[in-house]
Amino acid sequence: MERAKVYFSDFRTESMGDGLPIKLKTLIRKAGIGKIDMDGRFVAIKMHFGERGNISFLRPNYARSVVDVVKEAGGRPYLTDCNTMYPGSRKNALEHLECAWENGFTPLTVACPILIGDGLKGTDDIAVPVKGGVYVKEAKIGRAIMDADVFISLTHFKGHELAGFGGTIKNIGMGCGSRAGKKEQHSSGKPRIHAEKCRGCRKCLKECANNALSFDDSRKKMSVIQENCVGCGRCLGVCNYDAIMFQNDNANDMLNRRIAEYAKAVIDGRPNFHISLVVDVSPNCDCHCENDAPILPDIGMFASFDPLALDQACVDACLRASPLPGSQLSDNIASSGFVDRHDHFINSAPVTDWRTCLEHAEKIGLGTREYDLIVV
Repeated sequence: MERAKVYFSDFRTESMGDGLPIKLKTLIRKAGIGKIDMDGRFVAIKMHFGERGNISFLRPNYARSVVDVVKEAGGRPYLTDCNTMYPGSRKNALEHLECAWENGFTPLTVACPILIGDGLKGTDDIAVPVKGGVYVKEAKIGRAIMDADVFISLTHFKGHELAGFGGTIKNIGMGCGSRAGKKEQHSSGKPRIHAEKCRGCRKCLKECANNALSFDDSRKKMSVIQENCVGCGRCLGVCNYDAIMFQNDNANDMLNRRIAEYAKAVIDGRPNFHISLVVDVSPNCDCHCENDAPILPDIGMFASFDPLALDQACVDACLRASPLPGSQLSDNIASSGFVDRHDHFINSAPVTDWRTCLEHAEKIGLGTREYDLIVV
């Protein structure tokens, strides 16, 4: 595979000159987004709207810049993300949209609709074959994302407590999975039901196709018949009371490989383009209801047609930067018994290894790790 091209622009702006939203438009135009035929086509722009209480997510201004460029090309853009597997403020479409609005993402601010990719309860998904998949044969992807003619990812590049870092591949792979799809990536296990949270509504029972749920009429509680359960996650999607949980029992390297395979399912067979902003590099995912101090300085904006090369370029730039004082990373470095892994993300979260994702992504043909960096 030939070397990919990754375009880069820093966050510097001149006094009385163009601001960062204009700079982002210039970057993605230079990177060739205009080569995609978007005229009259539905264009999904996948991003993370941020959990309620977290303020390190990408500002809506950046999304508006991408939307404007898509509209100039005749595209019909919409911002999208799928519901979360965990209890929080984005586990169903109603709460997800309210959270997005609170964080500044509205049709007025971003100039396009906002659609939750896997529907009201996270159950509106499509089984998408993974070409070359080793761990996933069919990925469960949000229907509104797969219905798009063109796919664009807009990623906040930051640290991650399980994956090492959250970049483009994670934004696509984990972010586009339905609630059942997220469960498949996170866990190979089976659900358990918190009896104290179960309301006895029986909605989960209607979703189970394997006779794996049993309702106790005397207690008015549901339970799981483990030998019948296949771990599909459909019951989790319909529970309104957070009574059904899966253990996150997949090893981190297995999680990373499944994320890569889900990402491949999303982008295979249709035009795609990817943008990643290395800014507010928090140590944990934007799914947290808080954000810790950045572990690294703001570096810049990156864009490419190759999501793997884009992640590699972003992590390379981060590894060349110096850790910020007063952060999780600097605290770890100063702690007694610290073992230097010569990697900022692994030093920040020592149980992680981001390389397993990128290595597997290259193996299955998601892209290349070899790239030329073009400064705009």
